[in-house]
Amino acid sequence: MKTISVMIPTYNERENAQAIYEAVRDVIKKELSAYDYEILFIDNKSTDGTREIIESICSSDPKVKAIFNQKNFGQFNSPYYGIIHTSGDCTITMCADFQDPVEMIPEFVREWENGYRVVIGIKSRSRENPFMYVIRAMYYAALKKMSSVEIIKQFTGFGLYDKSFVETLRELKDPTPFMRGIVAELGPDRKEIEYTQPKRRAGKTHNNLFTLYDAMMLSFTSYTKSGMRIATFAGFSIAAISFVIGIAYLVLKLVMWDKFAVGYAPMMISLYFMGGLLLAFMGFMGEYVMAMNTRLMNRPLVVVEKTINFDDEKEV
Repeated sequence: MKTISVMIPTYNERENAQAIYEAVRDVIKKELSAYDYEILFIDNKSTDGTREIIESICSSDPKVKAIFNQKNFGQFNSPYYGIIHTSGDCTITMCADFQDPVEMIPEFVREWENGYRVVIGIKSRSRENPFMYVIRAMYYAALKKMSSVEIIKQFTGFGLYDKSFVETLRELKDPTPFMRGIVAELGPDRKEIEYTQPKRRAGKTHNNLFTLYDAMMLSFTSYTKSGMRIATFAGFSIAAISFVIGIAYLVLKLVMWDKFAVGYAPMMISLYFMGGLLLAFMGFMGEYVMAMNTRLMNRPLVVVEKTINFDDEKEV
């Protein structure tokens, strides 16, 4: 009998933890009864009582496992760590807030049985904040233009991954993994299934402009060279334009020295423009340097505080 693993990352999801467990369990039992299953929660240091709920679930259902992180290790490291510690023939990843529809699990499994080793959900529409949806769409468009690697638009990581691909993830040993890019770069032929993303069932979203910026910078520094090249080309272009303007100014000054006069305004505008441009590119370069520094330090993805219902606790 094949085993389906469902990995659910949590952070302050007290209002959703029990409900998502019951929904996933019921869907598998009703529509995928020919399969065994495990549900793995990985909690990123929740402080609202989520852990107590997960512990209660684990004590009543041995098919549910849990990993409790010692600190909050961010929105990328924790889910990735959860994926590589599943044991099923395939792993389905989904959020605890019900924005990843539970009813898509049987469809994912059917496509997996048809031969696809990666089956992912693509948001065709969303009932989330329209502003955030537009910003996210602009981000994907910009990344696609600048990246040398295929970028999957409106893909959040929600999907099914065969154990062979999970093994690939285990072997990467990337301290700052960007799952969306890894699937596009290293994943096998995949099946994409469109869906409408619903609103959160309960609780408050933890995604905002800052988390989107974090994702954007990780993707840019991991999968593009364009940022630094734009800075280089912009520097040469502005230097060339400045040289031409300087020569023109000198000629006009020599020919019309008694009539030609320029105030300080153009010089000040140019100075502020160049200062802003330099600061922007220095910040962009700093993002690349920080990404390199993180990878060179090679710190662990997470530090585990506690595990529940694992057969061999040393493997986690």
